[in-house]
Amino acid sequence: LGLRAGLVVALAVPLTLSITFGVMLMTGKNLDRITLGALIISLGLLVDDAIIAIEMMLVKLEEGVSRTEAAAAAWRITAAPMLVGTLITVVGFVPIGFAQSKVGEYAGNIFWILGISLIASWLVAVVFTPYLGVHFLPKVIPHPAGGSGMYQSRIYRGLRRVVIFCVDYRWLVAGTTVLLFLASVAVMGKGVAKQFFPSSDRPELLIDIDLPEGSSIAATEKVAHRLEAAIKGAPQLASLSTYIGQGAPRFFLALNPELPNPAFAKIIAVAHNAIERDELQVMLQKKIDAGDFPEAQVRPHPLLYGPPVIWPVQFRVMGPDIDELRRIGDQVRAVMAENPHTINPHLSWGEKMPVLSLELDQARLAALGLTPQAIEAQTQTWLSGTPVTQLRVDIRTVNLMVRGSPLPARDLAQLETLPIRLANGQTVPLGQLGQIETRYEYPVMKRRNRDPSINIDAEVTGAQPPDVTAAVWTKLDKIRADLPLGYDIQIGGSVEESAKAQASIAKVMPVMVLLMLTLIMLIMRSFPGLFMVLLTAPLGLIGAVASLAIFNQPFGFVALLGLIGLAGILMRNTLILVGQINENERHGQDRYTAVIEATIRRARPVVLTALAAVLAFIPLTESTFWGPLAYTLIGGIFGGTFLTILFLPALYAL
Repeated sequence: LGLRAGLVVALAVPLTLSITFGVMLMTGKNLDRITLGALIISLGLLVDDAIIAIEMMLVKLEEGVSRTEAAAAAWRITAAPMLVGTLITVVGFVPIGFAQSKVGEYAGNIFWILGISLIASWLVAVVFTPYLGVHFLPKVIPHPAGGSGMYQSRIYRGLRRVVIFCVDYRWLVAGTTVLLFLASVAVMGKGVAKQFFPSSDRPELLIDIDLPEGSSIAATEKVAHRLEAAIKGAPQLASLSTYIGQGAPRFFLALNPELPNPAFAKIIAVAHNAIERDELQVMLQKKIDAGDFPEAQVRPHPLLYGPPVIWPVQFRVMGPDIDELRRIGDQVRAVMAENPHTINPHLSWGEKMPVLSLELDQARLAALGLTPQAIEAQTQTWLSGTPVTQLRVDIRTVNLMVRGSPLPARDLAQLETLPIRLANGQTVPLGQLGQIETRYEYPVMKRRNRDPSINIDAEVTGAQPPDVTAAVWTKLDKIRADLPLGYDIQIGGSVEESAKAQASIAKVMPVMVLLMLTLIMLIMRSFPGLFMVLLTAPLGLIGAVASLAIFNQPFGFVALLGLIGLAGILMRNTLILVGQINENERHGQDRYTAVIEATIRRARPVVLTALAAVLAFIPLTESTFWGPLAYTLIGGIFGGTFLTILFLPALYAL
């Protein structure tokens, strides 16, 4: 384009961003990971409109028209297709913005920020860029051969031969494209790993410590201190925080704080970077596998992006009888343990614990004038404590507890000697009021939709959770076939959360489709044109899948965002190409010539916008969160460029 034209295009970026930031400030939108990602996505598209507008001006100037007429031509030919293409791209994110789910809450702002920035970029491209072009573009000498002579160089002649071949052998080109699309669908299903959201690159390593239900907080504290001592000398460790009896404060959106539990502790180990965090996790996992903490279930894991998912791989067994649930759960756990990518599959509950039960002698109580409630109150005071008043400590209210000697609570043999006060002031040992027996009971009983439910959870290593879940689910076919009546096995974890997200998005998809059809029909005004634009939308999958497979990137929610944006880019290219074809036909060209010459004319802006977008997304490939999206867009835009230049002319000529 030249130096001055490049500067005019470059000025569109800060101008668009300033408009976007102003609207964000007025609407109360914050700059966070999601909105920053939306700006990054839009940044690869911001210059597209400006490049298309300024390139059209240069073409008209080379044809010999004045600067003002060139600016008017840029508006007349490209403004409407660019606007509809921009709106289509924005509409593609409507399901994300209005999804009634955790994903909608987490990523909904991506729709609003993309909408603001892309509409602002269109306004800049059709108003400010032509104005700047009129005043700052260099003097352009008209081409001696006129408008058609500009496209007679060696490169354009070679491209014209390729386009003519594609138009002449349109059925071959269309069939090859369809085969490539079907192959990409097959590769997506089998050759690309699946995920919900990627792991975080933050340096924190979360260490969950679960003791058997009913364990005292003192026992939990001992295990936590031993675990602290095991990692304190590690060179990767920068700092350490331990929370005993409860989870850590919610310092990260995807963190799901645990409820208070004396048998639970959480350690936040902060490494110097993500690499050293992983090294620290491997070191600790080796100690766990060696049996250094046999009395507890210890789980080191990093933070995850996206909505909270407690366990990446999870299966849920539901049914009426708890003992039968546990039997089935043990079978599921054994199958999960056979998978080499699962770590410590276990039941979320189901272990019986010893409890002391006091069988009261009701006749004895009646003779002494005691009630079970009175005995319960006195034993609680002795063993656990009873609040008698409240104290003010700064701005907090603290209960003052009265409790007996803690010795009997630690020495079960002395429970029978606990003195129980009678109404006359005398005392009687607890053992004389009944018989203390040891029983085994479930300390925790969990239900889902009022039905007993046991989860079988596992951590994952060396694979993506959806792939591991699918592999285990296949192995569970025999167990599921032999389930007793009234029992069921369901998938949980990241697969379930992903399904919830997809369901919430699917509910809004009809609105998105209706809006897209309306926008396309407004500019195409024909059903064949509408069909052609819609047909190009999914073809970006060809390049996107190739990129994901070659660079071993997983396909998840973030990559899905890239596919949505890619569909908008391809449909916009189609609309602009069709607009150029219609412009050529209005100037007297036949359909065959109009298709070929329009493709030649649009080749330069298509290649330039593709290069600008690809270069904008290359730095994102190093991002843990946005990497899959960047690879999706880079591969999709690269493949989409060939589709625009080769397949679209053949499709239009059918």
